[in-house]
Amino acid sequence: MDHQPKFFENLSGAGKAIGVLTSGGDAQGMNAAVRAVVRMGIYVKAKVYFVYEGYQGMVDGGDNIVEVSWESVSSILQVGGTVIGSARCKSFRTREGRLQAACNLVQRGITNLCVIGGDGSLTGANLFREEWSGLLEELAQTGKIDAEAVKKYAYLNIVGMVGSIDNDFCGTDMTIGTDSALHRIIEVVDAIMTTAQSHQRTFVLEVMGRHCGYLALVSALACGADWVFIPEYPPEEGWEDTMCVKLSQNRARKKRLNIIIVAEGAIDCHNKPITSEKVKDLVVQRLGFDTRVTILGHVQRGGTPSAFDRILASRMGVEAVLALLEATPATPACVVSLSGNQAVRLPLMECVQMTQEVQKAMDEGRFLEAVRLRGRSFENNLNTYKLLSHKKPDAELPKTNFNVAVLNVGAPAAGMNAAVRAAVRVGITEGHKMFAVIDGFEGFARGKIKEISWGDVGGWTGQGGSILGTKRTLPAKYLEKIAEQMRTNNINALMVIGGFEAYESCLQLHEARSRFEEFSVPICVLPATISNNVPGTDFSIGADTALNAIVETCDRIKQSASGTKRRVFIIETMGGYCGYLANMGALAAGADAAYIFEEQFDIRELQANVEHLTEKMKTSIQRGLVLRNENCNENYTTDFIYQLYSEEGKGVFDCRKNVLGHMQQGGAPSPFDRNFGTKIAAKAMQWISKKLKETYRKGKVFANTDDSVCLLGMRRRNLVFQPVAELKTETDFVHRIPKEQWWLKLRPLMKILAKYKTSYDVSDSGQLEHVAMLPKEAVPAPI
Repeated sequence: MDHQPKFFENLSGAGKAIGVLTSGGDAQGMNAAVRAVVRMGIYVKAKVYFVYEGYQGMVDGGDNIVEVSWESVSSILQVGGTVIGSARCKSFRTREGRLQAACNLVQRGITNLCVIGGDGSLTGANLFREEWSGLLEELAQTGKIDAEAVKKYAYLNIVGMVGSIDNDFCGTDMTIGTDSALHRIIEVVDAIMTTAQSHQRTFVLEVMGRHCGYLALVSALACGADWVFIPEYPPEEGWEDTMCVKLSQNRARKKRLNIIIVAEGAIDCHNKPITSEKVKDLVVQRLGFDTRVTILGHVQRGGTPSAFDRILASRMGVEAVLALLEATPATPACVVSLSGNQAVRLPLMECVQMTQEVQKAMDEGRFLEAVRLRGRSFENNLNTYKLLSHKKPDAELPKTNFNVAVLNVGAPAAGMNAAVRAAVRVGITEGHKMFAVIDGFEGFARGKIKEISWGDVGGWTGQGGSILGTKRTLPAKYLEKIAEQMRTNNINALMVIGGFEAYESCLQLHEARSRFEEFSVPICVLPATISNNVPGTDFSIGADTALNAIVETCDRIKQSASGTKRRVFIIETMGGYCGYLANMGALAAGADAAYIFEEQFDIRELQANVEHLTEKMKTSIQRGLVLRNENCNENYTTDFIYQLYSEEGKGVFDCRKNVLGHMQQGGAPSPFDRNFGTKIAAKAMQWISKKLKETYRKGKVFANTDDSVCLLGMRRRNLVFQPVAELKTETDFVHRIPKEQWWLKLRPLMKILAKYKTSYDVSDSGQLEHVAMLPKEAVPAPI
């Protein structure tokens, strides 16, 4: 970007007062948003007030509207729900109620409101804003406020953040709480699968989503459910027969369990409800399968927020304060939301109208329209699910006579197996013969390659690590043997799933084409590494799972410090030279500092951090958390930093250190990694099919152009195929990281929330976009 950076230092909140409230149903991550609003508000010298119990507290006034300090929001980042309470409020729906609320706000000089809630709460806020000047005049006439106040507080600014586990708000890729709700659902599904497997049972799971099937759809995609019922896409007439045939076919294929997911608002094509009990009775009567119903209920709203939700809410909270500071009487009320991994501002009422359009389309039976209005992301989820869950009979499948091999390269990353499953199933649907290579390029050279079928990859989405086996070995020393294996098995295309080694391997194959024409075939790299250090993509499969493991551990460590006061923990994370895990982990865990290779530091900075912690120990927050990337500096090791802090902190705080190690690579993949892996693998396989058709001439595949060896990555808001040869210029091969990394822009965010003075480039924010313009890509909005 060649624009001049714009820094928010020029935006002062002095003399402004911001009120923050949570309204409607609670969602995990609301507290992270509240914390970010409070701290960013105080940072820009504004006064910040809690409005307890949502709009009810605003109407009641008194102790419900309280000015807060920096420490007021300490230790709430990891807490689910909302600490400032939320209540349904009938009185705010009346003009008298709003009159009282306006009076309470004016008395405290609050003319900026940050509302965290669903579409109902945000619509209410907009109405309040439109009536504001009329309400003040009425208050002046009755003598409750003076004419001076009417002039001084003439207009009200509103910024909304959507907190809703249903992800039912148009214009935003992900609402606060959705990712955490998916975590709860997937935990339950994983647990149920083991018991269902033991008894050959069918389980019908009911998940939340009265008007929106997002949770049901994505959890079905993430666990490979046999059938899913959602309100936007009712099953066709005669679905009962189709479903029962599908279930019994799966049993015949030696599948010991069936999972059916039902959204609570599921309907048939006549708008009649489909309940979990109805589905259960149907399966029992028609098939006689042992069937159980599990209704997840409010479990989905509970628990601690995921790393994704904490980072999302923290980014949104800071963005909301910036939007309030920049607002003028002419700016419409806006919502801050996420598109891809970019923060955007959208006119609140455009989003609300679009959300209501979806409901209207469903009520009128225009279901395809409803799916389209939900956005491209929702539509792609649905199409991918349909592609992967139902195998067409062999007679109906096309036959291309192409052989495609899939392999894993590098260190294991959670979500690799989900990607392999999607690749195999989409490949089979496209008519190819699919081959699995065991143990990466080393296994390839040794001929460890076998055909893999649709059923072979059943149940793979929830498995951590790499079932195919993976090695870090690069192909360079085995080129001849690999070429021989490709010739022997007539391999026409390769899909390589892995980290930096996968990218390097494909570069080597690309460069070896002049010597071995066997490598002149379409090759696609899918980034999968916990380090998130692959050029050409903002995200890698596995990084989200690792981030959640780090954040969970940091939460436990922080909790252990709450008993023993004045303790600082130094935690070492993995990531090679890439500071993504340390930086994002610090943001999500509320750490005081994160040392990373990309931002060089010296002894003066270490000294400043120690002094900062010494000051912190004088407040009511008597604990510290410092993250260090394993390779951030060869001399300032974890031991060195631990010893330095211990020495300098003598008499003020004591220190402990913790190296997280390989626990960051293990564990079941998070919903995000399952979904991301599944969708990019499906898209990559479709690209491979297209390339195979384009390069097939005279009975053979010959692809020797640069654009036939690509890496599929997520860039800002879109999924893009980029030739690996072109990515060379963007790569620092010595340290195995991209030369430019988007997340470094979030560094100042972490520092601000930890009370450091810093510059924050806000050039990207500030433009109000329109809902229709937003490109909705085929991925869930990543962090």
